[in-house]
Amino acid sequence: MESQHFGWRPLDVAVIGGGIGGLAAATSLRRAGHAVTIYERADYAGEVGASISCGANGTRWLEDWNVDISVGRPIVIEKLIRHDLETGEVQDVYDLADYAPYYNFYRVDMHAMLMQSATGPGQGKPAVLKLNHACETVDHRTGVVTFRSVTRARHDLVICADGVGSAVRQSLGIHPERKAATSTSYHCIIPTAKVRRLGLPDMSVHNALEYWGGHGPSKIIFSACRGGEIHSFYTFFANPRGETAEEGWDFSGSREQLLAPFPKLDPALRAVLSHAGDIKPWRLYVHSPYPRWHRGRTGLLGDAAHPMLPDQSQGACQAIEDAAALGIIFGPRYTFTADVAAGLRLYEQVRKPRASRVQEASARARENLSERIGFSSQKDSSLYKVAHKGQKLTIEEVNEYVIYCALGLVKHNPSANSPCRYDIHGHIATQARSLLSRRMEPGTLASQQHKAERLSRL
Repeated sequence: MESQHFGWRPLDVAVIGGGIGGLAAATSLRRAGHAVTIYERADYAGEVGASISCGANGTRWLEDWNVDISVGRPIVIEKLIRHDLETGEVQDVYDLADYAPYYNFYRVDMHAMLMQSATGPGQGKPAVLKLNHACETVDHRTGVVTFRSVTRARHDLVICADGVGSAVRQSLGIHPERKAATSTSYHCIIPTAKVRRLGLPDMSVHNALEYWGGHGPSKIIFSACRGGEIHSFYTFFANPRGETAEEGWDFSGSREQLLAPFPKLDPALRAVLSHAGDIKPWRLYVHSPYPRWHRGRTGLLGDAAHPMLPDQSQGACQAIEDAAALGIIFGPRYTFTADVAAGLRLYEQVRKPRASRVQEASARARENLSERIGFSSQKDSSLYKVAHKGQKLTIEEVNEYVIYCALGLVKHNPSANSPCRYDIHGHIATQARSLLSRRMEPGTLASQQHKAERLSRL
């Protein structure tokens, strides 16, 4: 248990949105000692039937929060495999053995796991989940949240994790600049038992993320989830036909639509996909980084703050890192509970550069699999080709944690591909010291208040 700073106090926190990012935030903040209420707009804060990755940089925080990962029934991804789109020939393999576990979940299971960690037994007061509470507005100065039911609630801190279509983000005056991606996507699944019964190739035994294509907009990704019980696929192709005009999963597709963009597909893969079900089209957009993430007592998290294309498999991880940063900043080692707005400024200062970098790298990887972390480190591969070597995102940069990358004070590590390592504790500590030193400069209001407090204790 951390030692408590004399100026720290527990906050009454609202988390708007009961998805994966919102539940991660609730988990982190309850473990930091706060009272958390999760407001979900729907009857059930559920997730769609798709797979979702959690790389080592996300796994670190699940372990730190003592999340019972077995509840999520993941498989451990051991390698990345790259296939020729038409023949299925293996072209590249990247081994993930040197990193913390890379988990692949069924979304429903990951959601259940984080729901338990947020609202069930464990360190801190369990969060309260309130359903049918669609947020309409937030008073960023007072922390008063107004819901569609016309009910209101006041909180010290409001974290908005209400997704890519965030209503709260609009109330911050942020109007997303986005453009349609060069591709559209389908997601589908097939039970592993059905694959075996039909005598089709059982790819769940590979414990891998497998890719076909990726030299342009066309790409297919496979992973197993739910303990290997489900084969999950994402397909990408250059055909934004406008049938799915919004981002989301509330649409359906056919097997014919799924396979039509791939007339020369690897026959073994085609055989599996021809039996797929739960086919969902997914329109993709590229979002530019937002000008800000906070205002007053309100902060954005996850897709509400930095929606990104799925090509780095980092959406959930970046939301988890956001949640971790909030738990640290508003934790007992600092006094930002006395100045929530200052804490949220620090949160944005720490998190926005990293999340924006991953966001931009995800857009580059949309049509170039060599930009995908893992493959971006395979400089000896005949397929290796990145746009700008100095800009590429590497798996080492994303996953490794040492004490260097804080406020630009980077020590060079000659054994690493990138000199910049992300240590969130070190980064926050350095930024917090810098912020405090500026606030305590002679003549500032904070300096005068601090002096008065010292005199009052004499």
